[in-house]
Amino acid sequence: QLQLVESGGGLVQAGGSLRLSCAASGRTFSSYVMGWFRQAPGKEREFVAVISWSGFSRDYADSVKGRFTISRDNAKKTVYLQMNSLKPEDTAVYYCAATNSYGSRRHEYSYWGQGTQVTVSS
Repeated sequence: QLQLVESGGGLVQAGGSLRLSCAASGRTFSSYVMGWFRQAPGKEREFVAVISWSGFSRDYADSVKGRFTISRDNAKKTVYLQMNSLKPEDTAVYYCAATNSYGSRRHEYSYWGQGTQVTVSS
């Protein structure tokens, strides 16, 4: 089992920044690909970013490219999502998740955190 706990969400004005963290416990964190997803009210959960176990490979949804940065610290068992130039449409519950295969498909992720709310005001 791998337990994931997100933190760092909150209320921010458009154009502002937030840094989300996802702390892992349990099985070997460094062997997992980590991803961030988000779900806005009334919408499906969507892919935001993914990072390989080494941190060498990273990919982003088109909607966040150039604004969001995913990173990880395997020694601290933590993955981060730095969010800059936030827009009202970024408002959602953000989830971190872990998988054994690199990708953006939600169903391939086996472990999920409980989510953290991000609200961007205009």
